[in-house]
This record gives sequence, C-alpha cells and structure tokens, in this order.
Amino acid sequence: MTTPPDLKARHRAMWALGDYRRVADELVPDVGRAVADACRIQPGERVLDVAAGTGNAAIPAALAGGDVTASDLTPELLEIGERRAAEAGVTLTWETADAEALPYDEASFDVVMSAIGVMFAPFHRAAAGELLRVTRPGGRIGLASWTPAGFIGQMFATMKPFAPPPPEGAQPPPLWGEEAHVRELLGDRVDDLTAVTRAVAVEAFGTGAQFRDYFKAHYGPTIVAYRGLGDDAERAAALDEALAALGDRFLDDGRMEWEYLLVTATRH
Repeated sequence: MTTPPDLKARHRAMWALGDYRRVADELVPDVGRAVADACRIQPGERVLDVAAGTGNAAIPAALAGGDVTASDLTPELLEIGERRAAEAGVTLTWETADAEALPYDEASFDVVMSAIGVMFAPFHRAAAGELLRVTRPGGRIGLASWTPAGFIGQMFATMKPFAPPPPEGAQPPPLWGEEAHVRELLGDRVDDLTAVTRAVAVEAFGTGAQFRDYFKAHYGPTIVAYRGLGDDAERAAALDEALAALGDRFLDDGRMEWEYLLVTATRH
C-alpha cells in the first residue's frame, strides 16, 4: 500500500511549517552524525539519505567522503539543506522523493540511511521495501528512530487523542523505534542487524511549558495538531496542559534525554 496523493501533500506541507532546521540544529544534531558514523562511510561510496530533511545525516556523510544523494518529500527542507552544505564546503545531490516510492534503480547505493526521517512515512512495509530495493547486495543500511517509550514517542502519543485518525493501514512513526518491528520489516533480506538504544541530551528547556511553546512555534506536527483543533479553546487548553506536563515529567534539573533506536544492517 502507498500513501494517497492528498496525504502526501499534507505531509509535505506539514514539514514545511515552522522551522524544522532550527529544531534539528538546536536539539538533535548528534542523531544525524551518529547515523553517518554508524554506516562507516568510505570515500567515494554512493550514499542515499532517505527523508533527509535539512541534511543532519547527509552532510556528515558527505564530509566523510561519500557521494551523497539527499532525498526528501519536502523541497523546502532540501533548499535549506543545500545552503547548509555549501556553508560546510561539501556538494551533495538534493532531490525531492517519496520514501515509499524512491525514484532510484535497484541496488543503486552502497549505503542507505535515514535519521529520524523514514519513520514518518505512514506505510512502514512500503518504505522498508524501498530501503532494501535501492541498497546493493553487501551494502549497508543505517536508521535512527525515536522509540515509543522515549520522549518524542510519548509526545506523539500525547498528541494522538487531539488529532484526526490516521488513514487505514498507516502505522505510528515510533514503531520504527522497536527492534522487533524493524527486524520484521527488514526480514531475511539483511544480515548482521544490530540495534542499540541511545539518547540525545537536550538542555534547551527549563520547564515543560517552554518545551511546549517551542514545539508549537517550530515543529510541523505540533503546529498541525493545534491547527486541527480550530477554534476549540477547551481542547487547545487541554493539549497545552498535556504537553507541558509531559515536558515536566521528562525534565531533570534542566536536562532531558530523548531516546532513539540506532539500527545497522547489511543487505543480503
């Protein structure tokens, strides 16, 4: 199953809202670097970053010497990434592409990776099939995804009751943060799959309310959740309270740890 065109358009628009570059750069830049490092990229290797956003994994991969293609559904993010790459002194190929229907030939890449990106494609099996299809035999796959129990997974769980139901067959993004789910998706088409849970330290917020207000201003999915409430002030206040309480629950002396699953595997 693939995502209906109208849903793709909504997803594209959602990630263009706010300022995802700021979120990625200020809060979680280490995740992209961790994926690139885990893929052990060698000079000249063909690398595809799926759902690359503004290049948090793609740019480190290029700095390591990879011949990198950064693909994403949202061209506005790629434009930002291209400017960031120029500032870093590296050249990448930036292409608009759907993670569930990648416009690349089979076995086109030595490394295929995604840092908290492909997890947001609604139909997991389709996206996983594409990751596998474009990776050459013996090539490497590297993925980082927020876990269901971690902070961002819990944030999506908190917003879920306030959002419209997902399309039939869609699966929640944080499932990619469960090792058993990823193993089932990749199946016997990979060898040497390893999965480790890591956490990125975030020290940007002193209170849960500060986290909530930052995400309301800068993070597309949170912005969309509030917009979907329309003029319902009561439900907006309830979401305000729930997100602030979540932030307070995860804060420890001004510090949060956001858990993610780092997966690496070799294409069979």
